[in-house]
Amino acid sequence: MTRGKFDSKTHDLVMMSLFTVLITVGAFIKIPVPIVPFTLQFLFTTMAGLLLGAKLGSSAVFTYVILGIIGLPIFASGGGPGYVFNPSFGYLIGFVLGTYATGKISEGEISIKKLLLANFSGLMICYVCGMLYYYVIGNYVINQPIALWPLFLYCFILAVPGDIVICIICAYLGKKLIPILRRA
Repeated sequence: MTRGKFDSKTHDLVMMSLFTVLITVGAFIKIPVPIVPFTLQFLFTTMAGLLLGAKLGSSAVFTYVILGIIGLPIFASGGGPGYVFNPSFGYLIGFVLGTYATGKISEGEISIKKLLLANFSGLMICYVCGMLYYYVIGNYVINQPIALWPLFLYCFILAVPGDIVICIICAYLGKKLIPILRRA
């Protein structure tokens, strides 16, 4: 019996739902760092891009963001429509865009080098979105100014070492898991 169109759509929805839940769980696994907490969300958004691809992976992350905005307390510091004024909301935007980039770059032939490029590209997009948003919201919207050096220190230098390790781990996991999922 061959897999029909319905089965394929069902499989995609289940996988997207699984990653939406994993990203939610990752938000609650925190390492306290000043200003922006280090969470495992990036681990699961990166794996969503690698394993589900650009479209489905970013859709799973987008679903997570929408669920948080409509009021479910699933972000690292809560949820609700007002969360868009939280300076760290830019990282959530970065997760969506970074997951898409990770999935797009990792398409085709699989190699550790290509997966590392995909993961680090997604990481860069996430940090650029997060830091720009943090700077604009803090300095021009909610009147909690932050200078460039503290922004760079707290929103990049303190958090990025863990995310670099995550990029490497995800590349090796992706190298093993992508062929399995493609065969299935």
